[in-house]
Amino acid sequence: QVQLVESGGGSVQAGGSLRLSCAASGFIYSRRCMAWFRQAPGKEREGVASIHTTFGSTYYTDSVKGRLTISQDNNKNTVYLQMNSLKPEDTAMYYCAATKQKWSGCKVSESEYSYWGQGTQVTVSS
Repeated sequence: QVQLVESGGGSVQAGGSLRLSCAASGFIYSRRCMAWFRQAPGKEREGVASIHTTFGSTYYTDSVKGRLTISQDNNKNTVYLQMNSLKPEDTAMYYCAATKQKWSGCKVSESEYSYWGQGTQVTVSS
């Protein structure tokens, strides 16, 4: 059974930092895309960043470039999202997601992701 378990969310002031973790189990971690999505209240879910588990190539949506960094620890089957210089508009539920096995580049189109975690809440106050 595939499981994606997020952790690390919380409440911080603007300008602060958080690191989210997503521990994956129940599938072969390599040769797929892992990504972070977020959904703010009243808004659609949007893709934030992705990483290919074998190639290590990354992708970021424009609004987070330079502030958020996606990384992974292949030995732990874990993906991270380091979030710096947080803004109130970063407030959202953050979800980890994984594709089925995929050799091509990773973007953040929801339809490509088959497995989803339950989410972790990030709240940034001004």
